[in-house]
Amino acid sequence: MMTDDATRSWQDAQHIDDLWEGDMVGVEIDGTKVLLVNVDGAVRAFENKCPHQAWALDEGDFDGESITCIRHMWTFVADTGAGINPDDATLKSFPCRVDDDGMIQVDVG
Repeated sequence: MMTDDATRSWQDAQHIDDLWEGDMVGVEIDGTKVLLVNVDGAVRAFENKCPHQAWALDEGDFDGESITCIRHMWTFVADTGAGINPDDATLKSFPCRVDDDGMIQVDVG
Protein backbone atom coordinates (compact mmCIF):
# COMPACT_ATOMS: atom_id res chain seq x y z
CA MET A 1 0.00 0.00 0.00
CA MET A 2 1.42 3.38 -1.00
CA THR A 3 1.53 6.14 1.60
CA ASP A 4 -0.06 9.40 0.50
CA ASP A 5 2.16 12.51 0.68
CA ALA A 6 -0.39 14.17 2.94
CA THR A 7 -0.09 11.43 5.58
CA ARG A 8 3.70 11.57 5.76
CA SER A 9 5.54 13.27 8.60
CA TRP A 10 7.72 15.63 6.55
CA GLN A 11 10.52 17.36 8.42
CA ASP A 12 12.83 20.05 7.08
CA ALA A 13 16.40 18.93 6.48
CA GLN A 14 18.06 21.82 4.63
CA HIS A 15 17.60 24.04 1.59
CA ILE A 16 18.30 22.58 -1.86
CA ASP A 17 20.65 25.53 -2.57
CA ASP A 18 22.98 24.10 0.10
CA LEU A 19 23.19 20.66 -1.55
CA TRP A 20 24.65 21.02 -5.03
CA GLU A 21 24.46 18.33 -7.69
CA GLY A 22 27.11 15.71 -6.94
CA ASP A 23 27.22 16.56 -3.23
CA MET A 24 26.21 14.66 -0.12
CA VAL A 25 25.79 15.82 3.47
CA GLY A 26 24.92 14.27 6.79
CA VAL A 27 22.08 15.85 8.79
CA GLU A 28 20.12 14.88 11.87
CA ILE A 29 16.33 14.80 11.69
CA ASP A 30 14.32 14.06 14.80
CA GLY A 31 17.26 12.14 16.30
CA THR A 32 17.92 10.11 13.14
CA LYS A 33 21.18 10.52 11.24
CA VAL A 34 20.34 11.00 7.56
CA LEU A 35 22.55 11.18 4.48
CA LEU A 36 21.24 13.54 1.78
CA VAL A 37 22.60 12.94 -1.72
CA ASN A 38 22.02 15.08 -4.82
CA VAL A 39 22.19 12.81 -7.88
CA ASP A 40 21.88 14.92 -11.04
CA GLY A 41 19.40 17.25 -9.34
CA ALA A 42 17.35 14.48 -7.68
CA VAL A 43 17.67 14.34 -3.89
CA ARG A 44 17.83 10.98 -2.13
CA ALA A 45 17.81 10.32 1.63
CA PHE A 46 19.41 7.32 3.32
CA GLU A 47 20.27 6.34 6.85
CA ASN A 48 23.74 7.80 7.42
CA LYS A 49 25.43 4.56 8.28
CA CYS A 50 26.99 1.74 6.36
CA PRO A 51 25.12 -1.55 6.91
CA HIS A 52 28.49 -3.26 7.49
CA GLN A 53 29.66 -1.65 10.74
CA ALA A 54 27.48 1.47 11.02
CA TRP A 55 30.26 3.82 9.88
CA ALA A 56 29.00 7.32 8.92
CA LEU A 57 28.65 7.44 5.14
CA ASP A 58 29.04 11.23 4.93
CA GLU A 59 32.70 10.66 5.86
CA GLY A 60 33.11 8.57 2.70
CA ASP A 61 33.19 9.45 -0.97
CA PHE A 62 30.49 10.31 -3.51
CA ASP A 63 31.48 10.49 -7.17
CA GLY A 64 28.06 11.55 -8.44
CA GLU A 65 26.93 7.97 -9.05
CA SER A 66 28.10 5.86 -6.13
CA ILE A 67 28.66 6.26 -2.39
CA THR A 68 31.73 4.57 -0.89
CA CYS A 69 32.13 3.94 2.83
CA ILE A 70 35.56 5.19 3.91
CA ARG A 71 36.06 2.39 6.44
CA HIS A 72 35.97 -0.80 4.36
CA MET A 73 35.21 0.55 0.85
CA TRP A 74 31.68 -0.82 0.61
CA THR A 75 29.99 0.86 -2.37
CA PHE A 76 26.34 1.69 -3.09
CA VAL A 77 24.35 3.09 -6.01
CA ALA A 78 23.57 6.68 -4.99
CA ASP A 79 20.24 6.79 -6.80
CA THR A 80 18.77 3.67 -5.14
CA GLY A 81 21.01 2.63 -2.22
CA ALA A 82 21.53 -0.80 -3.80
CA GLY A 83 24.82 -2.48 -3.03
CA ILE A 84 27.56 -2.61 -5.65
CA ASN A 85 30.30 -4.12 -3.51
CA PRO A 86 28.99 -6.25 -1.93
CA ASP A 87 25.89 -6.54 -4.07
CA ASP A 88 23.74 -8.08 -1.31
CA ALA A 89 23.80 -5.02 0.99
CA THR A 90 21.34 -2.13 0.71
CA LEU A 91 21.15 1.27 2.35
CA LYS A 92 17.99 2.07 4.30
CA SER A 93 16.20 4.84 2.42
CA PHE A 94 13.74 7.48 3.57
CA PRO A 95 11.07 9.24 1.51
CA CYS A 96 12.16 12.76 0.64
CA ARG A 97 10.97 15.69 -1.44
CA VAL A 98 11.81 19.30 -2.20
CA ASP A 99 8.93 21.65 -1.37
CA ASP A 100 7.91 24.74 -3.35
CA ASP A 101 10.29 26.91 -1.29
CA GLY A 102 13.28 24.67 -2.06
CA MET A 103 13.38 23.02 1.37
CA ILE A 104 14.46 19.37 1.35
CA GLN A 105 12.04 17.43 3.53
CA VAL A 106 12.45 13.88 4.80
CA ASP A 107 10.06 11.46 6.48
CA VAL A 108 12.18 9.41 8.89
CA GLY A 109 9.07 7.52 10.04
